[in-house]
Amino acid sequence: MLGMLPHGMTPAEAENIARRSSLTILVAFVVVFALGEVVLHFFGINEHSLKVIGGVVLLLMALEMLRHGRTEMPISASRQEDIAVIPLGIPILFGAGLFTTVIIFRQQAHSLWDVTISTAAFLLNTAAVYLALRYAMQVREMLGETGEKVVTKLMGILTGAIAVQFILDGATILVLQILNTD
Repeated sequence: MLGMLPHGMTPAEAENIARRSSLTILVAFVVVFALGEVVLHFFGINEHSLKVIGGVVLLLMALEMLRHGRTEMPISASRQEDIAVIPLGIPILFGAGLFTTVIIFRQQAHSLWDVTISTAAFLLNTAAVYLALRYAMQVREMLGETGEKVVTKLMGILTGAIAVQFILDGATILVLQILNTD
C-alpha cells in the first residue's frame, strides 16, 4: 500500500485516500457478500477462474515491485480520488482473491451468527486498512528511502509467491474439472 501512494502527500491527502479506499472495499464487500454468487452464476464464472486472474494481477504487481522497487503511480491532486477507488480500492485491496474469499465465507454462513462474524471480521480488516493507509506517510518517513525499497522488494517476493500459488491452485482445479468431464 505504501508504494501506491505518491511521495509528498499531506496528511489530509493521505486521510482522504484512506477514507475513500476503505469505503470502496466496504461497499464491494457488501455487494459481493449479497450478490457475488449470483453474478458468478449469471456469467458462468467459476470461482477458481477468479483465483487465476487474481494471481495474474498480483504477479504483475509483484514484478513491478521487484523491477522498480515501487508500485507508485504519478498522480495529480485531482486524480487522488481516482486512485483511492481504482486501482487501490479495486482491484488491489479488493481483488479476485478477496472476492472469492467473501463468496466462500458467504456459502459457509448458515446462520445470522455466521453472517455477523464474517461481517465483523471484514469491518476489523477494513479498519486496519484505513489505519495503514492513513499513517502510511509516517511509516515511509520512519523507513527512509532505503528501508522503503528493501521492504518493497521483500513484499514483491512474497506477493509474487502468493500470486503463483493462486494461479497454480486455480489452474490445477480447473484442469482437473476439464479432465473429469471427458
